[in-house]
Amino acid sequence: MYALRSLLFVLWLTVTVVPWGLAVVLSSIFVRGTPLYWMCAGWLRVAIWGARVICGVRHRIQGMENVPTAADAKAAVLLAPKHQSTWETFAFPTLMPHPLAYVFKRELLYIPFFGWAMSRLDMIHIDRSKRAEAWNKVAEQGRRLMSEGSWVIMFPEGTRTPRGGQGQYKSGASRLAVTTGTPIVPIAVSSAKCWPRKSFLLRPGVIDISIGRPIPSVGREADELMREVERWIEAEMRRLDPEAYPPSPAATPQRSA
Repeated sequence: MYALRSLLFVLWLTVTVVPWGLAVVLSSIFVRGTPLYWMCAGWLRVAIWGARVICGVRHRIQGMENVPTAADAKAAVLLAPKHQSTWETFAFPTLMPHPLAYVFKRELLYIPFFGWAMSRLDMIHIDRSKRAEAWNKVAEQGRRLMSEGSWVIMFPEGTRTPRGGQGQYKSGASRLAVTTGTPIVPIAVSSAKCWPRKSFLLRPGVIDISIGRPIPSVGREADELMREVERWIEAEMRRLDPEAYPPSPAATPQRSA
C-alpha cells in the first residue's frame, strides 16, 4: 500500500510541476522578485498537500515565535536546518513568512521544469567542486539578499542524512552569519520518519519541526558558533525522534553482578 500511494504521489508531482514550471518560466519574462517567488511557493504547497492527502504525511511545528513576523520586512536571519529529506526543502518556503534564498548545488537547475523554475529565482547556486569560488559567491550574494529582506537558508550538513544519523556540520552558514552580523536560527526536523533520503517511498506519520531561538553572531568565531548550532539541533533531534537514536552508554542501566 505504501508503494502504491507513493507512486500516486510521484505522479501528482509530475503532472503538477510541468504546467507550473512552464508558467513560472513564462511569467518571469514580465515578473521577477517576490511575486515570482510566491508563485513558485504555490507549487510547493501543492506538493506538501499531496504528501499529506495521498501519503498521510502530516507535520507540526513549534517555535515559530523565534522567527520575525511578516511585518518585519527588513529583519534578516539565517536559517540552519537539519537535513534528512526532500520534504523540508519543499516545506520551508510554505511555512516561513519571508522569501527564502536557498544555497544549493547548481546541478539542481538541470532538473526539467523544477530546475528551470528555480533558475528564475534570486537564489545562490554553487559549484561544490570550486570551494573558494563557491564561498565568495555565498558571501557576496548572501549579504545582498539579506540586505533586501530575504532570508538565506543553508543546510549545515550539506547533504541529507539518514534517520538517526549525523553528518559533518560545516561552517559555511556560521561564516556567513558572522560576516554579515546576522543571527543564525537552528532548526530540527524529523522528516526521515516519513520520507527517507534518496527514496520516494513515503510512510504516513507526523514530521516534527522545532525552531530554536536566534543565536547572535556578532563577535563570535564561525567554528565555535557552528558547534553551538550543532549541539542544539542534535539534542533537539533526540527529543523529537527518540526512537531513531540509541541510548548512549552512559544512559544505559548497568546490571548488578
